[in-house]
Amino acid sequence: MAYAKYFLSEIPPKIDSKYLSCLIKHALAEDIGRGDITSDVIIPKSKNIKARIIAKEGFLLCGINVAEKVFKTVDTKIKFLLKAKEAKFVKNKAVLAELSGSASSILTAERTALNLLAFMSGVATKTDKFVKKIRPFKAKITDTRKTFAGLRILEKYAVRVGGGYNHRLKLDEMILIKDNHLKVLGHFNLPVRPKGYKTEIEAQSLSQFKHILKFKPDIIMLDNMSIKDVRAAVKLRSRFPIKLEASGGINLSNIRKFASTGVDIISVGELTDSVKSVDVSLDIA
Repeated sequence: MAYAKYFLSEIPPKIDSKYLSCLIKHALAEDIGRGDITSDVIIPKSKNIKARIIAKEGFLLCGINVAEKVFKTVDTKIKFLLKAKEAKFVKNKAVLAELSGSASSILTAERTALNLLAFMSGVATKTDKFVKKIRPFKAKITDTRKTFAGLRILEKYAVRVGGGYNHRLKLDEMILIKDNHLKVLGHFNLPVRPKGYKTEIEAQSLSQFKHILKFKPDIIMLDNMSIKDVRAAVKLRSRFPIKLEASGGINLSNIRKFASTGVDIISVGELTDSVKSVDVSLDIA
């Protein structure tokens, strides 16, 4: 497979429709089981309602179309009217969408739809905070592979909505030699690189960085290195067409310092691995 199409690209990735359909069906099966017993018992099948999805706080909206897909998967007759735009900030109490249709269908789909919407908006909102924190420095904020199983594509999409960039999506997209690979090898001598793949090597100290420079990888990851050493690495690489990525222990309190060093990329696992979902609710009209 060729090098990742969307890695550090200005082109936002699309959510594959087959993947999304499969994910939603699995999520609904997980939540519904053999059926929504409560709705089946107490809600007349002929009962129709109107409802609204409401923001309970301000956030960057992401995943509203995914939520619509959940409702339509449960019942294609549900009408879903968007009242807010994807990738736009919404205020507390804003109406995000209006729904109408079968009461039992809407109630059955409610939790799965809101879970995905709230989670994706949480990722996008957090990413936006990191992106704004480092302006006007040139560094690009990227995600990592620290994602929840089965949700990686949605998480990486949400990072892009938040203004960040995607690192590799899968292991087959690029060669990234990390500390454990080097421990297994026992040395820094690298095999011939396959054509069509870019190579990144992790350095955990300035001395390792200096050694790795001679291999001329496309990217060197400066993992858990001090600000002082990162600055030194930026100066040393000035003679080489190599991008530098800062990684490890980077958060909102220190990311601006890392960005000021002149690195090209800052990867932040926190964007996806410790996200607080935003607060949204479905209110019956």
